[in-house]
Amino acid sequence: MLGDWLRLLRPRHWVKNGFVLAPLLFSGRAADSVILLDALLAFAAFCLAASAVYAFNDVVDRAEDRVHPVKRFRPVAAGRIGPGTAYAAAAVLAVLALGVASLAGPLSALCIAAYLALNGAYSVWLKHLVLLDVFAIATFFLLRLLAGAAAVQVRPSVWLLLCGGLLALYLGFAKRRHELLVLGDESSDHRSVLAQYSPPFLDQISSVLLAVTLVSYLMYSLTSETAAKVGSDALSYGVPFVLYGMFRYLYLVHKRGLGSPTEIVLTDRPLIISAGLWLVYNAWIIYRPH
Repeated sequence: MLGDWLRLLRPRHWVKNGFVLAPLLFSGRAADSVILLDALLAFAAFCLAASAVYAFNDVVDRAEDRVHPVKRFRPVAAGRIGPGTAYAAAAVLAVLALGVASLAGPLSALCIAAYLALNGAYSVWLKHLVLLDVFAIATFFLLRLLAGAAAVQVRPSVWLLLCGGLLALYLGFAKRRHELLVLGDESSDHRSVLAQYSPPFLDQISSVLLAVTLVSYLMYSLTSETAAKVGSDALSYGVPFVLYGMFRYLYLVHKRGLGSPTEIVLTDRPLIISAGLWLVYNAWIIYRPH
C-alpha cells in the first residue's frame, strides 16, 4: 500500500516545484532566514497541492490511463486505490496546501488557490483543447514562479516569467510528441487532444520555443535587477548550461523515445550535471562578495 500511495502522490514530481525557489536564488536573499523559511513554506505548499492534483487527476483519467502502457499501472487505474479514497486524499492535501501557503503570505496562498482551480479546469475541460492544453500546463509553472516571488517579497522580472513560461511550453510540447510516438494509433484513446497534433507540427513548435526561451533567458541575465546588483554581464555566462540542457532534452526525446520532463531530470546524468553546474555558477555569481 505504501508503494501505491507513493505512485498516487508522486513525490518524485515535486522536482517541478523547484520553480518556486528560483526567485529566492535570483533575489540574493537566500541568506535571510525569514525569507528562506517563507520560500520553503511556499515550496512545501506546492508539493502538497501537486500531490492533491495528481490524486484528483488519476481518478478523472482512470479510463484513459488503462490504455497507456505505463499509466495503466497507476493504483487508481489498476483498482488498488478506490476513487473515493483518492478524492478524499486530494481534498485533504488541497486544504493543507492552502494552510501552509498562507503561512508564507496571502499572495502565495492565492497562487495555490489559482493553481488548484486551474488544474480542476484542466482535468475536465482544458486538456481537450489543442494548444490551450499545453498553455494551461505552462501557467501552472508561472504560478509557481509568482508564489515564490511573493514569498521572498520581490517583484518578478517579466523576462524571468517569460523564460519560465516558455521553458514550460517547450517541455510540454515535447511531452506531447513523446506521447504520440509511444502510443501510436492508440494515442487519441489515452488523450483525445493528441489526434489534433502531429510530430512535424510539434517539432516546429519546439524549434521556435527553443530559440525564444534562450533569448528570454539572455535578456533576463543582462537586464534584470539581479544583473544590475551583480554589476556585470557575468550572469549571461550561464547561458551555455541552459543551451546544453535544452539541446540534451531534445536529443533524448528524439533518440531515446523519452519525453517525461521529470523522468529525464531525475535519471539523465549529463542533464543533472548541467543543471547542477548552472545552479552552482549562478549562486556563486549572485552571492559572492562584490
